[in-house]
Amino acid sequence: MEKSPKPIASCAMPVMPGMKIKTNTPLVKKAREGVMEFLLANHPLDCPICDQGGECDLQDQSIRFGSDRSRLKTCDEKRAVEDKNFGPLVKTVMTRCIQCTRCVRFANEVAGAVELGTSGRGNDMQIGTYVEKALNTEMSGNVIDLCPVGALTNKPYAFNARPWELKKTESIDVLDAIGSNIRIDSKGLEVLRVVPRLNDDINSEWISDKTRWACDGLKRQRLTTPLVRKNGQFVETSWQEALGTVSVALKGIKGDEIVAMAGQLADAESLVVLKDLFNSLGSENIRLDSKHLESTPAGLTDFRSSYIVNSTLNGVEEADVILLVGTNPRHEAAILNTRIRKAYLNGLDVGLIGEIPAALNYEYEHVGTDPSSLADLVNGSSAFAKKLSSAKKPLIIVGSNILEREDSSSILANVAILSEKLKSNSSPEWKPYAFLQRAASWTAALDLGFSSSSISPTANPKFIYLLNADSFDENEIPADAFVVYQGHHGDRGAHLADVILPGSAYTEKSATFVNTEGRTQITRAAVPPPGQAREDWKILRALAEVSGVDLPYEETLEVRLRFNDIAPSLVSYDDVEGSEFYNVAVQQLKNASSSQLSRTPFSLPIRDFYMTDPISKASVTMAKASKVNNICFLPVFKV
Repeated sequence: MEKSPKPIASCAMPVMPGMKIKTNTPLVKKAREGVMEFLLANHPLDCPICDQGGECDLQDQSIRFGSDRSRLKTCDEKRAVEDKNFGPLVKTVMTRCIQCTRCVRFANEVAGAVELGTSGRGNDMQIGTYVEKALNTEMSGNVIDLCPVGALTNKPYAFNARPWELKKTESIDVLDAIGSNIRIDSKGLEVLRVVPRLNDDINSEWISDKTRWACDGLKRQRLTTPLVRKNGQFVETSWQEALGTVSVALKGIKGDEIVAMAGQLADAESLVVLKDLFNSLGSENIRLDSKHLESTPAGLTDFRSSYIVNSTLNGVEEADVILLVGTNPRHEAAILNTRIRKAYLNGLDVGLIGEIPAALNYEYEHVGTDPSSLADLVNGSSAFAKKLSSAKKPLIIVGSNILEREDSSSILANVAILSEKLKSNSSPEWKPYAFLQRAASWTAALDLGFSSSSISPTANPKFIYLLNADSFDENEIPADAFVVYQGHHGDRGAHLADVILPGSAYTEKSATFVNTEGRTQITRAAVPPPGQAREDWKILRALAEVSGVDLPYEETLEVRLRFNDIAPSLVSYDDVEGSEFYNVAVQQLKNASSSQLSRTPFSLPIRDFYMTDPISKASVTMAKASKVNNICFLPVFKV
């Protein structure tokens, strides 16, 4: 700064009128070289064997601002620190640490893992968990991206590749309903790692540990060739024979005896082709595969506002009071949970109706364990009801697990009544009702007209088609039914199948998914499908042709044009369409049921955060994380 005797720190000096700042003078250059020299004084020369090499902030800064020589003598001792054990996901080489404390601040402020901190002072200061243990958070992998040196790196990825060897593909995550923006790094035919992409509207710059590390499950237990069951054993066959076998099985079966189930990893293209195919065969029994689904509340699927987060993910941070009903966002939507925690640190009050102890990483007031607690909130007799009624932007987040209950209609009706009361007191544009999905395919499936309930017209289906479906109740599948499984992993559905058709995973195709706030996004193929696996919608299109059903599309673009006929929101890419019929949707839910709220306690659908889908279940890394971390997922706070 002009007229200043010393250089100033830009982060500590406020901007003033008339300031004259020079950033490239000999004084500035010398000061930067001095700072860099101190940073490198104790830093080991590990660059040739460091996994951070090639994408290291310290390397980049030292090349840009550092000196071409060092005054450090070879006889001087460098500081050395013992490595810490942060669990199976994060590799530590703490001698490289420059004590910037980015990881400590992230763990304490964003992830809620308060056990990470510093001990010692000066040259003896170290970063660790005080008592050696794994990080108790599902967001631990983000410290790898934050670390400016090679002190914290990706343990499963260690020594597998250098960054300049990798092909980088921008895509989205489908292992939960958030739709986090990611970059897939692949080498040859193998996905080696997944890192976050910045998107302030969805995941900011963070991703969950499951998003980051479940990718090694993509190469295990894969279905790579069509299989037909003969004499109780699966036999490899050609596509022609497999599709012909399915076509023969379909002949002579009435439409109401055919059932199709779609799983949580099914893309919108395959969903619309599946629906068109089975509608053409005379079947309306097209549903999601969630276990024990009882009944779709009347009007749930009529308007989008009934089954999306109407406030948007960004808007959750604006709420001043949040009520969680039958959900644990830490396990069902880890990215959304970081936004709730951020708001909590800024004064948000959180109430919970659901199972306890809940492993949330912020304080919450336990309102009740069963739906009957909603009645006290509706009539205003509860203490938490006063907080909701006085809030400017109250938010009620309902978990998708309530659709698996017999009393789902009465729960949603009372939530709608409460939402309507709160809307009258809140800001005019604010929408208090939010429905949190936990599977990537469910929002698009409901948009396209899939049912979220059990099949009522058919007591004994004779043909069942499972599209990536693995979470169904096995009692729904009769022993004499012909079962076709289409998917990319040999999970539960494949074991019951008579014919297996190998599909593509989300890293191997360009496909459409809709997240829990109703935002449509597209994945991109990073690697080709293994073996004879094909894109899901193309398999269904081929089956239609073999079965004599004429579908009006042959290219991906034509399938997406079909979206416009059924659900135009599916072609509004990277955008959230406004909830124009929000008030009508809430009114319809309110009138859906007048029955009494039950006292059956809520139960959470996710018991193991690291094992929720066929990809993460096949992942060795997720198995290790599950073994180490689930015993640590204890409640952090409770009021």
